[in-house]
Amino acid sequence: MLLRSSETRSPPEAVVVPAPRGRLFRKYVGLFVAVVCAALAAKALLDGWFSFQEQKALLGRIQYEQAKAAAMRIGQFVGELQGQLGWATQFPWNTNAADDWQLDAERLLRQVEAITELRQLDAEGREQFCNFRFAVCPKNATSADLSHDPAFTQAVAHGVYFGPVRFERESEPFMTVAMRGRRREYGVIVAEVNLKFIWDVVTDIKVGTAGRAFVVDPGGRLIAHPEISLVLRNTDMSHLAQVRAALAEPSSASPERLAAEEPPPLVAEDIEGRQVLSVHAHVVPLGWRVFIELPLDEAYASIYQSFLRSGAILLAALLLAAFAGLYLARRMVIPIRTLRDGAARIGQGDLTLRLAIDTGDELQELGNQFNSMAGLLQDSYASLERKVEERTHQLELANLAKSRFLAVASHDLRQPLHALGLFVAQLRTAATDSERARVVGRIDTAIATMNELFKALLDISQLDAGALAPNVTEFPVVTLLERLDATFAGAAADAGLNLRVIANAAWVRSDFVLLEQVLFNLVSNAIRYTTQGGVLIGCRKRGEQLRIEVWDTGTGIPEDQRQRIFEEFYRLDYAQRDRKGLGLGLAIVDRLCRLLGHSVELSSAVGGGSRFTVVAPRAAETTIVAESPMLAPELLNLAVGKLIVVIDDDALALDGMAGLLRSWGCRVVAARSAEKALIDLSGVEGPPDLIISDFHLSDRKTGIEAVEELHAAFDVPVPAFLVSGDISPALREEARGRGYHLLHKPVDPMTVRTMLNRLLRKSPP
Repeated sequence: MLLRSSETRSPPEAVVVPAPRGRLFRKYVGLFVAVVCAALAAKALLDGWFSFQEQKALLGRIQYEQAKAAAMRIGQFVGELQGQLGWATQFPWNTNAADDWQLDAERLLRQVEAITELRQLDAEGREQFCNFRFAVCPKNATSADLSHDPAFTQAVAHGVYFGPVRFERESEPFMTVAMRGRRREYGVIVAEVNLKFIWDVVTDIKVGTAGRAFVVDPGGRLIAHPEISLVLRNTDMSHLAQVRAALAEPSSASPERLAAEEPPPLVAEDIEGRQVLSVHAHVVPLGWRVFIELPLDEAYASIYQSFLRSGAILLAALLLAAFAGLYLARRMVIPIRTLRDGAARIGQGDLTLRLAIDTGDELQELGNQFNSMAGLLQDSYASLERKVEERTHQLELANLAKSRFLAVASHDLRQPLHALGLFVAQLRTAATDSERARVVGRIDTAIATMNELFKALLDISQLDAGALAPNVTEFPVVTLLERLDATFAGAAADAGLNLRVIANAAWVRSDFVLLEQVLFNLVSNAIRYTTQGGVLIGCRKRGEQLRIEVWDTGTGIPEDQRQRIFEEFYRLDYAQRDRKGLGLGLAIVDRLCRLLGHSVELSSAVGGGSRFTVVAPRAAETTIVAESPMLAPELLNLAVGKLIVVIDDDALALDGMAGLLRSWGCRVVAARSAEKALIDLSGVEGPPDLIISDFHLSDRKTGIEAVEELHAAFDVPVPAFLVSGDISPALREEARGRGYHLLHKPVDPMTVRTMLNRLLRKSPP
């Protein structure tokens, strides 16, 4: 008891229990600080990460705009050069216009300072005239054959030619530019262009304090760089990662598209081995790349400063969180310690204790509820003895109910005993052999009934007393199935039922005797409560488990009674009315399965029969066991001799269904698709009698499409049904909406035969 009765009558005592600091205080302080620190650290890391990405993208965009502007200036320079050269190719070359061409050439040299040499080639590639800025045109240059020169051939083929960059006198870069006239007979004008302008463009680009810009040609050679010595050494930049990435861009893309797309910034090493942030832009007409690079330490300097500021703020926030945690934990832990100590005193029996907590928050409300609980405990103690008496009375009622059940059991026991006495009296006065044989048969029935009832009571008593110890061995389940077949075949036939036992080669790990008793009880109940139809017994392998199933076509079990039927002495309403059984069979099944470590499952539908399943562990199959003799099902088989098409993309399922149908006398065409089925049916006269198709096929067709493809091929609505392992309601509704039956895998063979008979019976001859 919690306290003495005198304590319950004493007035409540209000006390404040002191609560010094302890582990709870330290835990709450540490937890609070840890949570705040984690939140602040996570925020700082996320802010830093996003800030880093935004800063990187912003720097890349700024550098790209610089590179793009430089590329546009270079492209504009080349475009203006093309325009000036285009004026010199407006008219065909002839000797009469040599003086005019000379004037145009001198005018072009004056207007475009970058052009140092001009040559006019006729339509056959022979040089007709030349003009140099810093030298006199050689006399032997006139009429030189340049028809195989790339400047002539490429200009004729493409209209314009940009030659590779070369360095003359190892000081200045030059490039050959050639343009074709509006017509072929106008010839080609060839100009030598000084690219020193490109150096000026690159030198004018300012990228931070240590950044730089440079230009490379399509092969990766350096054209312009602030370090002129690198250019004069004809440096190859293609070994740099950023240059390789730029040169590796798809050549199929147009130059205009490449120039319009903004490449992402790339972190790589420059020619000096520094980590830089690199961005490039395309020079559209030439295929050159302008690179803008900025060292990472300079590019990310603002981000590093932001990290330092965030770290300082985080440290200050952590210190503030620590002080706040100390204060809040003290405010929270002390009342909790008061509640703990008060609960300990009430647990020792001091129900008069009342706590005084004045915090003005939920803890005060909790203290008030604690005091209310103590008052309720006082009240409950006063009524405890009364409740004990009530519970005792309830137990007595339960015992009386069980006694009534025992009375029912004694009635069921007296019935065959009473009949036995009457039959014995009849036997003494029986006059004929047939009469004596009839009485002896009835005596055997009465004795069997008594033995069954006594055995059930004995089994229950042994299980309650724990007197049974399982002897687990490994054995073939077919042995059990044969014994079930031999034991209940006669009883099923006498009851007008069809008993079917499906053999199975699996082995099971269990107690043979106890598992046999479980199955005997299930089959006995199935035959006893089934008035028409039959009973089916079989096994299914499921991974490491073996499911032993007993099906019947009885009246079924209501859902609200499926748990209670496993209670002892419980019988369904119709069983109670018809005096069938004692109500112990399923109770024995439940207790034996628990003893063996097996599970028992029940599936039933009112008016649709029941299925009891015992799930036991499988054992390795160490020997081949022949199938036990089974009774042939007396079912109508309309499929004999019929041509049936089976479509399934799973080879095992296809072979299994085809083999089953052939064993029933069917002609079968098995295929993995509708197309293959049509090929196999090409040599068969007439359409098939029935089609069975899986719903989901590997060629992305559904079984409905496969069936309708066969319908269209034969122009006949051949009966068909579908099978599938997909149990979604949408699938079932789709099949139903198209007028097809859908069976869910795994499909029982008898279900297949029933569906065959149903569809073949409906189909016209």
